[in-house]
Parts: sequence; C-alpha cells; structure tokens
Amino acid sequence: MIVALPALIIGSMVMLTKSVWFQNSPDILALGITFDILLTAPFAYFLSIRKTNIPNTTVIPFLILATIICSIVLPQENQFYLGLFKVWFLPVIELFILTFVLYKLYGAIKRFNTEKRNSFDFFFTLKKVSAEILPKAVTMPVVMEISVVYYGFLYWKKRNLRENEFSYHKNSGTITLLASIIFIVAIETVVFHVIISKWSVIAAWILTFLSIYSGIQVFGFLKSMLFRPISIEGDKLYLRYGIMNESIIDLSDIDAIELSSKEIKLNHETRKLSFLGDLESHNTVIRLKNENILIGLYGIKKSYKNLVLFVDDPMNFKNAIEIALTK
Repeated sequence: MIVALPALIIGSMVMLTKSVWFQNSPDILALGITFDILLTAPFAYFLSIRKTNIPNTTVIPFLILATIICSIVLPQENQFYLGLFKVWFLPVIELFILTFVLYKLYGAIKRFNTEKRNSFDFFFTLKKVSAEILPKAVTMPVVMEISVVYYGFLYWKKRNLRENEFSYHKNSGTITLLASIIFIVAIETVVFHVIISKWSVIAAWILTFLSIYSGIQVFGFLKSMLFRPISIEGDKLYLRYGIMNESIIDLSDIDAIELSSKEIKLNHETRKLSFLGDLESHNTVIRLKNENILIGLYGIKKSYKNLVLFVDDPMNFKNAIEIALTK
C-alpha cells in the first residue's frame, strides 16, 4: 500500500507517453509527465511513509529511481524539463545528503564529548548515524566507503591504548601481509596497464582505476586496525578487526577462554575474527554459551559459538575478562 499510489502515478504517466494524446501534443504533455513522475509521485510516497518506521530519507532513492524511469520513457527530444531537473536539482539533493550525514555525525561526536562514558569509535558512530537517515540497503556501503577514506587518509593521530583495550596487529604479521598486497597490486597495475593499452586504452584505464580503488580499500582496512582495538566496556566485550569484522559479546555469555595456537577447524559454529582466515595465526579461542553474530564487510552476518582470534597480549586479555566477570 505504501508504494501503490506513487506506482499508480508513475504507471499512468508511462502509459500516457505511449498514447495517441502524447503523439499529438508531446511538448505540453512532456512537462506534465515530468512534473508528475519527479515531484508528484515522490511526494505521494513521502505522505505514505511519514507515519511509518521507514526513514523519510528513502524519498531520495525513490526520486533517483523516478528520474531513471523518466529518462527511459520520455523521448530524447522531449527531455528538456528532465534535463533542467538533472542539472539543477539533483546536485542540490546530493549536497543535502552529504551535509545532513556530516551534521548528524558531528552531533553524535559532540554528544560523546559531553558524556565521555565510553571510548569513541568513529566506525560505530557512523553506522549508528547513517542507519537513522539512510535506507537499510545502502547504509553499510556508504559507511564502508566513508570509513575507508577516514581511516586511510584523514585520521593520523597516534592512539594510545587504555587499560581496557587490546591490540591485535603488532605481532600477527597482518600489517606486513596487507602492505605486501598493496605493493604487488601497484606493480601489477603498471605492468598490466602497459600491456592492455596496446589492445584497448579504455580497458587499460578501467583496470587501472579498479586496481587503484582496490589498493585504497586495502590501505583503509590496514589503517583501521591501528585505531579500532578490542575493548572491554562495562559488561560487554567489543571484538574488532579493523572495519572488516566485529562482534559484541555479553561477558556473562562467555563459557571459556582458551589460550591456544593449535590448528582448529572452522565451520558454522567456529569462526575466525580475522577476515584473512587461515592466512593469519591465532592464539585465543572464546567459547560462548549461546550463539552470537559476527558482522563482516558491508554488514554480512554470520553466526558462531566459538570465535578464534589473535591478541598481542593474550594472557593480559584473558585476565582482564576474568576480572571483569567477577565485578
């Protein structure tokens, strides 16, 4: 029912473009069709969702979809008003979205600085803010892209660990591995660009762009590991592996903590915190009483009861959890 009325409006306009009336008066009807698809239908959608749990910001992707439909159904020679909309109105919407996200993020950071209850985590805060204003389907892709840029290129301040925080990147060799991947990608990009450009310059630049983008992603992943430590806060254990994987465990749900580097079979019950799988070693196994959720790249969720991970100081990590359980 939410999309019934706007869909009816758009559907009627699409049928009108195929009618004899449009053929007789294309210039006049093009204005009305453009107005109804781009303004009337999105406004009807907004009225349908404003008292529901659906974020009002979903009007924006609806508007983009309406723009695409309008571009398809209207003949090229009748897209004058559509062209004006694309040139003058869409950039304003994009600017509004970016400004709104940054404003909400600034508000969240300001609230944190006022309360000072937990250690600030940019990735967690960004997810929370984005979930309030963006459609669920696009929240994690937007969060991941912003986080890669933030951790990779914007945040360079040295972060000292607190008593309740534990690093996992210093002794695991992961940083060296990821840095090597970036180096290999850089060399292969140059080589393949030269080879493929002899066949197609466009294909060569597309491959080069994808390689550079991949390198930026890996660099952002690498840097995020330095600034997102594992932490014990209150009655919860926050397990983080950069921005790639994370899980929150109630301390009371921990059945046992084993300090072990023995090979362990990974399955639907036993998973690794690292997204590198067998390429990274482990020294700690956390066994739970109940199933929990491991959230991976772009919000992909996997259940587990046993979590395998690497901690730079496993003994101190285990002792801190045991002390927290006695409180």
